[in-house]
Amino acid sequence: MSLNKEVMNRQEIEKKLEKIDITLPPPEAEPDRQYYFIKKLRVWVEEKKKELGRPLTANITTFGCQMNARDSEKILGIMQMIGYEESDSDEADFILYNTCTVRENANLKVYGRLGQLKKAKSKNPNMVIALCGCMMQEESVVDKIKKSYRNVDIIFGTHNIFKLAELLSIKLLDRPESKKMIIDIWEGTTEIVEDLPNERKYTFKGGVNIMFGCNNFCSYCIVPYVRGRERSREPEDIIAEIECMVQDGVIEVMLLGQNVNSYGKNLKNPITFAQLLERIEQIDGLERIRFMTSHPKDLSDELIAVMGKSKKICKQMHLPLQSGSSRLLKIMNRHYTKEDYLLLVEKIRKAVPDIALTTDIIVGFPGETEEDFEETLDVVSKVQYDSAFTFIYSKRTGTPAAQMENQVPEDVVKDRFDRLLKLVQDISTEKTKKGIGSVEEVLVEEMNQQDDSLVTGRTSQNYVVHFPGDASLIGKIVPVRLEESKGFYYMGKMEA
Repeated sequence: MSLNKEVMNRQEIEKKLEKIDITLPPPEAEPDRQYYFIKKLRVWVEEKKKELGRPLTANITTFGCQMNARDSEKILGIMQMIGYEESDSDEADFILYNTCTVRENANLKVYGRLGQLKKAKSKNPNMVIALCGCMMQEESVVDKIKKSYRNVDIIFGTHNIFKLAELLSIKLLDRPESKKMIIDIWEGTTEIVEDLPNERKYTFKGGVNIMFGCNNFCSYCIVPYVRGRERSREPEDIIAEIECMVQDGVIEVMLLGQNVNSYGKNLKNPITFAQLLERIEQIDGLERIRFMTSHPKDLSDELIAVMGKSKKICKQMHLPLQSGSSRLLKIMNRHYTKEDYLLLVEKIRKAVPDIALTTDIIVGFPGETEEDFEETLDVVSKVQYDSAFTFIYSKRTGTPAAQMENQVPEDVVKDRFDRLLKLVQDISTEKTKKGIGSVEEVLVEEMNQQDDSLVTGRTSQNYVVHFPGDASLIGKIVPVRLEESKGFYYMGKMEA
């Protein structure tokens, strides 16, 4: 289901709320159904504020990827529309963890946080604890929470973020005294609910979902199981959302999807990702376009050509390698070889010579031999990545790789990881040195957190730059001379 656009401005939302009457819309009438619950909760919140003599607060904590971060912006938007104020306190009235399950460590962090909340909740009887995100799509996880973390009130997954107001209404209005958890997990969906409230972290840039889910089923990855199959938004909805954002002052957008290169294939009127980018580039007032993530198997010559001629697409691409061994890539179900990947990089660099390439690499995949690992080092040396996210393989229950034999010993994995990390860091350090003396356009994002005489921003290649400036520069793109390399970032000076 797709309505107009994913984000309306505050004035439009208020008008929508005025039109909602006392009759509950049916489940298929989204998002009107959720606005019905938002309207009901607003009344409750106002009464509660008077009773307590203070505002109600909401603390949203995000684990994981940019997709989760974008979901959290929607969640915060819904909570603020209901009447809650944002807080970073662990004693807030509403605590929500938007979870990630790509690696085991992310799960452990959530369990640790939930344990710490038991004491806080005993002090605040108004506290509601909610969990959502990828981790909640795993049945074993939900079973563990039901057994060991009875302080949790609401659990929902990745497919029904939009239902938060309805679930919160059940807890606060229908079952205020009940200790029973409200659990609403969907195995999948074909729905994309538009016109939801939204609260962006930055006024000048923001993420835009162009699709949801993944069809690739890499043998190590849990994402297709917790995010569902690919669902692309209609291009008209995406364009309308970005236009709305630009009217609000946004100059840079990040287009988000598990595999943006396969965007549009499942639409009634198919459109390629390259064609979508060309349409977005025509939006007046938009100055920068970023996107992630790109699966190498679907990166087309058409897309490379569009990037080569574009004036707005940033000179940066995240292109996950995972392994340099063609043997392992086949077992990983990646659908490309080492040679395919290197040819793709060659095409990209020919079309966009000054592009910055980043990647993901897994060390210690089941059965990885020293020869396989050397192939990975060879690709890193040949591609010369600007940076790389390196990960030790994490077994995820439910994936084919979790059942594979020949799990690599921990000491071998650690040695390989350290060698890879050193190579990546050495290359990155040398690459940043080459930028010294150049003048780059930098989007200023914030005041520097360590030195309030400096501001911090990013180049088109996504390099971080610190330079003297004040808060008036935030949200502006300014020319900066890169004067000193610090390995992973630059110190610079704004050009007159």
